[in-house]
Amino acid sequence: MAKGLGKGIGALFPGESLEQSGQVEEIQLELIVANPFQPRKIFDEETLQELADSIQEHGILQPIAVRKKGRKYEIVAGERRYRAAQLADLEVIPAIIKEFSDAQMMELAILENLQREDLTVIEEAEAYQSLMENLHLTQEELSKRLGKSRPHIANHVRLLALPEDVRTLMNDGTLSMGQGRALLGLKNKRRIPEVANKVIKQGLNVRQVEMLVQTINEEVSRETIQPKKKDIFVVAKETQLRDYFGTNVQIKKANNKGKIEIEFYSEDDLERILEILNLQDE
Repeated sequence: MAKGLGKGIGALFPGESLEQSGQVEEIQLELIVANPFQPRKIFDEETLQELADSIQEHGILQPIAVRKKGRKYEIVAGERRYRAAQLADLEVIPAIIKEFSDAQMMELAILENLQREDLTVIEEAEAYQSLMENLHLTQEELSKRLGKSRPHIANHVRLLALPEDVRTLMNDGTLSMGQGRALLGLKNKRRIPEVANKVIKQGLNVRQVEMLVQTINEEVSRETIQPKKKDIFVVAKETQLRDYFGTNVQIKKANNKGKIEIEFYSEDDLERILEILNLQDE
């Protein structure tokens, strides 16, 4: 699960704070509508009820943020508090009225979701991708503004290249991030769903998935997964390079010669690798 951002909303909107500026007003719940750009559509009912119980006992300790839209108010931040207030049968809710464009509304909705601790790795990846597209940021620029390492962002975004059904398996916790990353190493991308199901049925760990992918890539037909005999030093270096570049890396040696193969899956992925090597166009 995601651990939330290292920095807050001010990282994307310097000088902007939803909590510190603006006058708090009591607004009728019936006049409030959800953020139309809210990417999260499903809210855990159990945790919402817990928050509603807390609100009934202690009230709402932090006002939500809204923007005026005609006769209504659209939520900028605080949709869980709003939904919990509905469950608590409140008629009004404290709110700060802010002015934001549609683009900022979208960005803030994404950012608020990133700050939650229950995002799946796919939800986190989609949030990073959306921020880069909407704010026109590179991975390096986004990493600086969010306080996340560039490899962390790159490794998440790469998962979006997985087929939708495999991403669903990661969303529900059936497959881990490490297993998903290993599956991306398959040269025949059409086999990813098939191999993902095999991984689940056999209960393979990440290292076993990596070996299976390597076996399939080398077109070796085996009934069971057998570790390929390779120098332990070479295996360690492959793992180190794989983590560094965030993609499948193989070291091949023959006749006292060798080569390092670094895989990429799109033009953007190639640019990302060249950026790591400081070889991108000036």
